[in-house]
Amino acid sequence: MTSRPQRFDLIAFDWDGTLFDSTALIARCIQRAAVDIGLPEPEFERAKYVIGLGLRDALEQAVPDLEPERYPELGLRYRHHYLASEHEVSLFDGSLEMLQALKERHHWLAVATGKNRVGLDRVLAHAELTKMFDATRTADETRSKPHPQMLLELMREFGVEPERTLMVGDTTHDLQLAANAGAPCVAVSFGAHDHETFAEFNPLFVAHSTRELHDWLIQHA
Repeated sequence: MTSRPQRFDLIAFDWDGTLFDSTALIARCIQRAAVDIGLPEPEFERAKYVIGLGLRDALEQAVPDLEPERYPELGLRYRHHYLASEHEVSLFDGSLEMLQALKERHHWLAVATGKNRVGLDRVLAHAELTKMFDATRTADETRSKPHPQMLLELMREFGVEPERTLMVGDTTHDLQLAANAGAPCVAVSFGAHDHETFAEFNPLFVAHSTRELHDWLIQHA
């Protein structure tokens, strides 16, 4: 039987809130970090909204009234709380099976994340996924989302055109990244942003579970 031609050669995934069930943890750690340095606790929805951005950009949006020279202090407290609790969270159920199925179909798989390199390498090793991805990009080695640099670099690495690249993410930051890079996107509704905010970015599909995402990618990617 002749297999159906693939629509996408490269599939790039956001990490937190898309593959990894860490949205609530990250938001709580931002809240705790602010309190640690004597600031009012940011609202949970505000802290959750900035997930996906590079850490400095995220903290500046979550705690906008802090003196610029104090953001490193806030970042240290955030990392303290996150590292103390990272072991409590894991991949969304079904993520590993989805990635394996896509790998068997010979898609190139990548991660495009707001995490830093040290953090991504640590969590990939813990999840035993280091060899699953053909390439990864982090905000500290390129540019924070929604700047398109990380996705453009991934496309150049594999010689893939934007129309043959798919970005999968849970936030408008991810979808704007895809739009800025000229690539299609798919959104998931179980992460940091309300799925009602996705419409303006015209995602090909909005998945409400990892199972739905898996099925759509197998049928349409």
